[in-house]
Amino acid sequence: MIGLAEELKQSKIGTVKENEPMANHTTIKIGGPAELFVEPSSVENLEATMHLIRKYKVQWIAIGRGSNLLVSDRGISGVVIKLGSGLDKVEINGTTLTVGGGHSLVSLATSISRKGLSGLEFASGIPGSVGGAVFMNAGAHGSDISKILEKALVLFEDGTLEWVANEEMEFSYRTSVLQKKRPGVVVEAVFSLKEGNKDSIFGEMQKNKDYRKETQPWNFPCAGSIFRNPLPNYAGKLIEVAGLKGYQIGGAKISEMHGNFIVNTGNAKADDVLQLIQHVKDTIYDLYEVKMETEVEIIGIK
Repeated sequence: MIGLAEELKQSKIGTVKENEPMANHTTIKIGGPAELFVEPSSVENLEATMHLIRKYKVQWIAIGRGSNLLVSDRGISGVVIKLGSGLDKVEINGTTLTVGGGHSLVSLATSISRKGLSGLEFASGIPGSVGGAVFMNAGAHGSDISKILEKALVLFEDGTLEWVANEEMEFSYRTSVLQKKRPGVVVEAVFSLKEGNKDSIFGEMQKNKDYRKETQPWNFPCAGSIFRNPLPNYAGKLIEVAGLKGYQIGGAKISEMHGNFIVNTGNAKADDVLQLIQHVKDTIYDLYEVKMETEVEIIGIK
């Protein structure tokens, strides 16, 4: 790993840090050190990073803005690649939008609304990156990424970059082909939007933002929704009816505002969150015989 770190630094591909605390890069403010942390400054430097990672045969994982992510207290072995500054370009050609995978989804939705382009209103309160949103088919308020994505530029495990069309993404509820069948990282996305009225677009976005502020605990560090909705049921409702809102283990607590959120009250560990997740799973299954599956991605050394 020392040799890889030195080559990456000499190549000037962007930010390179050793033993970087992942708590600094997750919205729940939890996570041990990444053995090697890299933030490439361009697509070309991302490719160069992957070339060196394959040369040294070390494991790697990519992250965006750190939402929907729980990192082990023991950290992450190998390389963490962060898609951020340098991979956040925005190009608009009529109603076609090309955007880097590291771009904030919330800020994108806001800036696009000012141009009178419709299609991203649902994303106005969804934290995280564009790449992560495509990866998990993020959605809210009756819409999701699958409704607007034309194609995505994906970096696959073998280091190749390939454009993947919407119909090849195998989108379903909070899922895409990239999660298990063809693991990959979304480097760029092309969205097909529509022209609309700026005032009505802004009004819809503001309504969505207000709803989230009223119902979700964004005043505490959290990772977003912890569980997938076990349709036709809703995770938050099941947890609420089970009387689990406010239940706490260590520094991790089930939000009193929304049952499907676990908040960091200030000193939570990943192990606290994991114990709380398991308690919810056991309780909900015992009461309703419903199996709860996590939406949050759990990574790192076990």
